Amino acid sequence: MVNPLRTPAHPAYLRVVRASAWYDLVVTAGFATPWTYAPVHDALSSGSRALGFGALPEPDAWQVLFANLMGSVVVVWAVLRIVRTLPEHGLFDGAARTLFATWQAYALAHGASRLLWLFLGVEVAFGVLQLLPWRWGRNAGSVPDGASPADGRPLDTASR
Repeated sequence: MVNPLRTPAHPAYLRVVRASAWYDLVVTAGFATPWTYAPVHDALSSGSRALGFGALPEPDAWQVLFANLMGSVVVVWAVLRIVRTLPEHGLFDGAARTLFATWQAYALAHGASRLLWLFLGVEVAFGVLQLLPWRWGRNAGSVPDGASPADGRPLDTASR
């Protein structure tokens, strides 16, 4: 029996892609505007203090701008993955999560609040869940020759 998460085209894999999109939408929607970012920042700072990690730095115009840019892009990307879930979206999201996790680890190494560990854990988990099936699928040779992104098959087999 084939593990359903070992093939990117399997409905179980698509549910993981969709779940990661819902997580992103819920967690980042508050970052998308200056008006919603202020209470999100306050809540994160209070939570960080309550956990003994210390308060977050006070936001300035640049921090708010970059939070809004990140929030806006992630919200749009999340909605795309919810409305039109494709296996390739999991591949690209896994790559993006690898980048996010790298920069979060960098920030932690340079004194960011330990609260960031909670987000880093989720990034790594969803990244692994979305990237490993592409690796396994390639190794298993489970996709026919001539597969292409348009027919929902892994990209790495399209050129065989």
